[in-house]
Amino acid sequence: MQNKYLFTSESVTEGHPDKVCDQISDAILDAIYEKDPNGRVACEAMVTTGLAIVAGEVTTSCYVAIPKIIRQTIKDIGYTNAAYGFDYHTCGVITSIQEQSPDIALGVDTGGAGDQGMMFGYATDETKEYMPLSIALAHKLTLRLAETRKKKIIDYLRPDGKSQVTVEYEDSRPKRIDAIVVSAHHDHKAKMARIKRDIKRLVIDAVIPKRLIDKNTKIYINPTGRFEVGGPQGDTGVTGRKIIVDTYGGVGSHGGGCFSGKDPTKVDRSASYMARYLAKNVVASGVARRCEIQIAYAIGVAEPVSLMVNTQGTGNISDANIQKLLWENFNLTPRGIINHLKLRRPIYKRTAAYGHFGRNEDGFTWEETDKAKLLAQKAKKV
Repeated sequence: MQNKYLFTSESVTEGHPDKVCDQISDAILDAIYEKDPNGRVACEAMVTTGLAIVAGEVTTSCYVAIPKIIRQTIKDIGYTNAAYGFDYHTCGVITSIQEQSPDIALGVDTGGAGDQGMMFGYATDETKEYMPLSIALAHKLTLRLAETRKKKIIDYLRPDGKSQVTVEYEDSRPKRIDAIVVSAHHDHKAKMARIKRDIKRLVIDAVIPKRLIDKNTKIYINPTGRFEVGGPQGDTGVTGRKIIVDTYGGVGSHGGGCFSGKDPTKVDRSASYMARYLAKNVVASGVARRCEIQIAYAIGVAEPVSLMVNTQGTGNISDANIQKLLWENFNLTPRGIINHLKLRRPIYKRTAAYGHFGRNEDGFTWEETDKAKLLAQKAKKV
């Protein structure tokens, strides 16, 4: 008997208020890392109508003009007009930054984890990106939505936007798309008939493979009817509220910690990147079709307190043997992860929108599959 089920993932554009905050937080981290690669940063942002607030703990030997970074980030995203209810030129900016707690520094300075926690990574062979199909397509929709705005292919769009994709699975393999949702922030003069026509033709049809759509696929474009009020004017944004969008779209587990605004001594970020790197290399090696990794740490302690491998019954060797291979061939201390993945670089602002995973771009070292051949060879000897 075939096992059928539906699974849904969402994505948001860079102009979504929560993503505005993620990008502000990571822009500040990047600015510090350009001058001080050993700086410690834990930076949170909040935006609302006409106001951006940044608070956090920063310990660094350099100076960066945080208000200027905030305004430039908002400008780059596309909030350049006061008519949007939020723009880089007129918004208020409030900052409240203090140094990192010396108690935390005691453990981090010796190479230990900056906090306790459990972090997860995931990979699947169902797409070339080794990502679940639903989140991969949802990101492609929001990326295309942003592209049509920036290139003025659709000239009435504003920066905010969302997508959602529902995939039908059969025996754990994607078969078709059951539903697509695109919500596009737009100028008040735009007519709904034109919006629906343009989004269908220039966004959905441009990125969704035709083989996955059939006569029963449901398509919803701006389902409330209008989306004139958006961005921070329509909804208060906060750093770290889109952790499922940032990761695997709801597939697998999540430890709860966000990434943006945190330097890599915070294992919420670095260990999540490493867990993805491990899972992706396991799947790329052919040892398993799906793989979930959990790594857990105690604050101030370098070695993980646990490592878990779950291939969901798709492994060619046992999960215990895969776990043993990972312990033997990878340094999972915070310092080892930072060095291996080259994380003390200003690479983070680009990660803060359209997902931290599934992107084979410069700087995304955790997406490399350079250890797949090694794992495949060692798995044969188990």
